[in-house]
Amino acid sequence: MSPADREVLLDVRELRVEFRVKAKQPLVAVKDVSFQIFQGETFGLVGESGSGKTTIGRAIVRINETTGGDIYYRGQRINGRISTRLDKEVTQRIQMIFQDPMASLNERAKVDYIVSEGLYNTRRFADEADRQQRVEDVLNEVGLLPEFASRFPHEFSGGQRQRIGVARALVMEPEFIIADEPISALDVSIRAQVLNLLLRLQKTKGLTYMFIAHDLSVVRFISDRVAVISRGEIVELAEAEELFMNPLHPYTRSLLTAIPMPDPIEERKKKLVVYDPAVHDYSVHKPIWVEVRPGHFVLGNEPEIEEYRKMLSQ
Repeated sequence: MSPADREVLLDVRELRVEFRVKAKQPLVAVKDVSFQIFQGETFGLVGESGSGKTTIGRAIVRINETTGGDIYYRGQRINGRISTRLDKEVTQRIQMIFQDPMASLNERAKVDYIVSEGLYNTRRFADEADRQQRVEDVLNEVGLLPEFASRFPHEFSGGQRQRIGVARALVMEPEFIIADEPISALDVSIRAQVLNLLLRLQKTKGLTYMFIAHDLSVVRFISDRVAVISRGEIVELAEAEELFMNPLHPYTRSLLTAIPMPDPIEERKKKLVVYDPAVHDYSVHKPIWVEVRPGHFVLGNEPEIEEYRKMLSQ
């Protein structure tokens, strides 16, 4: 199915996020970023620490205020000042799974309250029996026993705590979930379990994901399309396999060479590509966002775009 035939769920246009640092110049965390997420897909957003990927996710769920640009969800603008009704609707439809399953859970609250907090805030239950049943059902869905509801987060392993975080998002019956590096704080043996859980839930519930990560191998496994972000700007966006087979931007190529190889001999032979922003000369030709192949976008000036087109034609 071509992008033109797919339903746009989220439309981010020229998004800009700045943070004020006392008397200093504002810190620009996200610089005029634009992208679309289609209904039912997993959209990967990948970049190194400090690149702005988490800031974008938090701006979508209205945790971070936006300085400029627009965020549209099903055609409605959801950033800036919106009505109370729309704010409640956004809270229900868009949920976020956070990176650190320990820090994101209230250590003083039992699992029953942690999972129910969104229900309490939006009054999305008929009575106490209905609320308890919803908690029990969602714990079962994420692979936890219903009796875990009476326990505290410190009684669980990292993988179980992350499942609690998934349950907290899922109980709201959302259609769009932002997963902010949901497996980076977990043991390697547990990561596959959480990824498979997310894939199963997407299939059974028709969820749409925005999967934020710095590990390209994980992003390749779970994502339909991938956007690469560097220093607050998206520098390349394409279908997952297209991006891995034909990386164009130097930053994308440097990230790909950093993926560990399972064969230690091949790993030692591998040549790392270190990205240096100084390779771009934007003093004369300014960078533009161009679709160099259907569905494959890259940021570059005119000479760079011509070079990228030659790379694809070889």
